[in-house]
Amino acid sequence: MPSASTKASTAPVDADTRLCPGRPGYRRMSLALFAAGVAAFALLYATQALLPAITADFGVSASAASWSVSAATGALALCVLPLSALSERFGRRRMMTASLAIAVAIGMLVPFAPSLEWLVALRAVQGAALAGLPASAMAYLAEEVRPKALVAAIGLFVAGNSIGGMSGRIVTGWAAQLWGWRAALAAVGLMALVCAVVFRLMIPKARHFSPGSLNPRALGKTVRTHLSDPLLMRLYAIGALFMTVFGAVYTVIGYRLVEEPFSLPQGVIGSIFLVYLVGTASSAAAGKLVGRLGRRGALYLAVGTTTAGLLLSLSDALAGVLLGLVLITAGFFAGHAVASSSVSRTAKTGRAQASALYQSAYYLGSSAGGALGAIAFHAGGWAGTVLLGLVAVLGVVSITLYGTHSARVQERRFRETYNHTASPSVLRA
Repeated sequence: MPSASTKASTAPVDADTRLCPGRPGYRRMSLALFAAGVAAFALLYATQALLPAITADFGVSASAASWSVSAATGALALCVLPLSALSERFGRRRMMTASLAIAVAIGMLVPFAPSLEWLVALRAVQGAALAGLPASAMAYLAEEVRPKALVAAIGLFVAGNSIGGMSGRIVTGWAAQLWGWRAALAAVGLMALVCAVVFRLMIPKARHFSPGSLNPRALGKTVRTHLSDPLLMRLYAIGALFMTVFGAVYTVIGYRLVEEPFSLPQGVIGSIFLVYLVGTASSAAAGKLVGRLGRRGALYLAVGTTTAGLLLSLSDALAGVLLGLVLITAGFFAGHAVASSSVSRTAKTGRAQASALYQSAYYLGSSAGGALGAIAFHAGGWAGTVLLGLVAVLGVVSITLYGTHSARVQERRFRETYNHTASPSVLRA
């Protein structure tokens, strides 16, 4: 009979039961959240590639039609925090399932909207329903995945977002050209239904979730704690500004490509969103970028890539515009993956609320970008939209530079205090 010492020596050295590459359940979790990301982005931005057709059908302006996108993202931004609180009580898995189910059901009604007002109202309800997914997914990953694998896991979820955005726009583009924009929205709803079923069948049960209470006072205290954290506030602002650029560009690009000198048909415009595959790759590679360049270095690279893309998109040659979209997409998804994963790693308590606040800022940026991008396009053409994007990018640079400066000041003060005998265990910037 083996002794106690023998048993101890043969026990597994790795007692951490959280998921990581190579462990059972990691692939199922990755596939499930990838499918959820596809469904969420396909539904959330279902009308974005159809705006010229919606404008023509309802006889409204580009800025009015853009509210079919901004209403969804704005409602998501407003509802993500309270729904994340519900996920603390009822569980991340249950909240994500309910969110997808309701959003898909609304998606089946959207094609029958009799007016722009009804379309905007249904889209707002759909966005509110989707609010339960992103923050719950981030919190689920933070709890169920090992820290070293977290950036990569979140990158795969964000990659699902990019695939959803791409496939949704391609499907709607060709379906609209063949059968009209209402049939296009129905096709997206069916695609999201399939993804929702895959998610529910594949997502592993949560093993590290501890239910919390629905105490409004405690929730308020948690939110105030996060909002008083300088690092989290900088990450929220970075996410909002990146999404302002992305929302503005992709809300308006269809109007630009349908006009001279391009005059592209709806199906071809939808196919241009294949550039989202670049976002899939850049978000999935975010973990490696952070490992090589650090968080701030990865953000600087994302900013430089986005800026180059904005400037290239001013070209009157289709190839220049496409290359610009490629760079904008790569820079945005890389920056988003870095910022969102940093939020999950920074928050030690109330992770769902921390992620919810990031998602609120992120989708408020999308809503503002869509509305302001359309206004800028109406006032100054594509150059006006690009100028709006450059201003937002400058904001990201300013925030990141301030964070770098703060980190250096903190490190210098620490060394002075301890007479250069120690270094801080964590430098937060």
